[in-house]
Amino acid sequence: MPDTWNSTNRRNFERMTGFPDLDRTDIEILRLLQKDARMLNKQLSAAVGLAPSSCHERVKRLWACGLITGTQALIDPAGLGYSLSAVIFVNISKAGQVRIDALMDELIGVPEIRDVYLVTGQYDLIVSLVARDMDHLKHITYTALTGRSEITRYETSVAYTHRRGQVEIGAA
Repeated sequence: MPDTWNSTNRRNFERMTGFPDLDRTDIEILRLLQKDARMLNKQLSAAVGLAPSSCHERVKRLWACGLITGTQALIDPAGLGYSLSAVIFVNISKAGQVRIDALMDELIGVPEIRDVYLVTGQYDLIVSLVARDMDHLKHITYTALTGRSEITRYETSVAYTHRRGQVEIGAA
């Protein structure tokens, strides 16, 4: 940050990037909400040393600028009968690459598909999904992938186990 980081510079930064200039309190609010999105404003404000109204305004600003994009309940798929996880490595035809965004949107619309990544390297897409069993996995791959002209090849790997991390707020 420049030595003359005044309110005008902060407004210019926010206008250029779409994100506000974050201070230590904003970072702490994000860190606490990432740990527990259900934290009440009263608890949050006490934890960061702000009046509840000031804390609420900061949280509203973090939502409005797009730094906070949502909250969700994380559900164990195995508890719903989806005991199998798989990753599918997909190659796309040159013609299919012109409509890659539409393809990704269509794939993520399949209820069992959790993530679709456009990647560099040997494959074009990596698709992460859950299934009830091997027959269900076969059904998903046949209905979602096989027969699509833009998909030239795919390779499926079944996951033995899975861990999920998240970016820690304030990590350098």
